Parts: sequence; structure tokens; C-alpha cells
Amino acid sequence: MRLFLNMLSRANRVLEKLLHWILLALLFGFIAMIIYQIVSRNLPLLPRLYWTEEFSRFAFQWMIMLGTAIGVLHADHFVLEAFPRGTRADRLTRWIRDLACLAVGVIFVVYGQEFAASGLRRSATASGLSMIFVYSAFMVCGLFIVLFALERLARAVLDGLDAMEAAMNTPDPVQEAIAAQQEHHLDLDAPQQSTGAGRPS
Repeated sequence: MRLFLNMLSRANRVLEKLLHWILLALLFGFIAMIIYQIVSRNLPLLPRLYWTEEFSRFAFQWMIMLGTAIGVLHADHFVLEAFPRGTRADRLTRWIRDLACLAVGVIFVVYGQEFAASGLRRSATASGLSMIFVYSAFMVCGLFIVLFALERLARAVLDGLDAMEAAMNTPDPVQEAIAAQQEHHLDLDAPQQSTGAGRPS
């Protein structure tokens, strides 16, 4: 189990870096196409490239799906804490959260294959691009979610839920502020140590 986790963790670190570069490229491409659309509407000298509208929309869709997968890896999705931290109900809901992410990933993979295949019969209106390149975003996102959720669950089983979240979750600024405040109060309540200066006789 530990060997599987180490291999999966190394693979996921490579995939995470790759996703960051892909997302950065998609973001720059999205911004460039939006800017071109705005400028070309106001400068008659520039040709109206209608495919830029489609490509900017497709880039936005891919950014959402790939960003969702990274959000699963670091638990960056919205979380509503309904129970006090550390209680049995809180721990149970945290386990359910990661299991639910794994289930969603599996659903995306299973049903995303059929959805992606349906794109072979359709093409984008302006660019003529096969829609399989757009529809496959769900299946690809599902694959990443499955890999990332499996790492989280494997770490939780081997190292414990708290250790896994400390290692993988994006730090929560609210929890960090509370911990810093408690630490500050502990420092204030600690007895002052003497400096060792002797009392004159």
C-alpha cells in the first residue's frame, strides 16, 4: 500500500505541474482572444475572426474542468463545516467528502466517454473543430479527479485524516489565524523566566 501511494504521489506531482502549465497557457490564450475580439470590433483594419469567440469559450470550459481537478487535490472546493472540528461527525463528513469526490470522478469517466464520442458527429460552427476536443473535458477531468482523490484517501488510510489534510490541503487562513491567536495567548499566559541576575547580599 505504501509503495502504491509513493508511486501515485510522484505521478500526481508531475500531473499537477503539467496541469498548471496547461491552465496558464489556456488563460493567456483566453485573454488574448478576448482582447482581439474587442479590438477587432473597433478597428476596421483588423479582420473579424469569428472562430476566436468559439475558442475562447472552449478554453474557458477546459480551465473550469482542469481547475476543478486541482481543487479536488488540495480540497479547494467550498466546504461547509456543520460540526465542531475534531468530533466524530466532523471526521465522518470529511471522509464522505473525499469518497464523494472519487465517486464524481468515476461518474465523469464512465459517462464522459460516451459524451466525448458524441462529439465525433458534431463540429463547431465557425471553426469546424470536432467537438470531441470540447466534450472530452469531462472525461479527462474525471481521470484526474480519480487519481487525486485516490491519493488523498490512501494517505488518510495510512497516515490518518489529519496528517493527510495537513500535507495536502491548501492552508485555511481562518484556521491559521485562530491557531496563531491561541499560540499568542499561550505565550502571554506562560510564566516569565528569570534572567538569572543574582540578588545582592
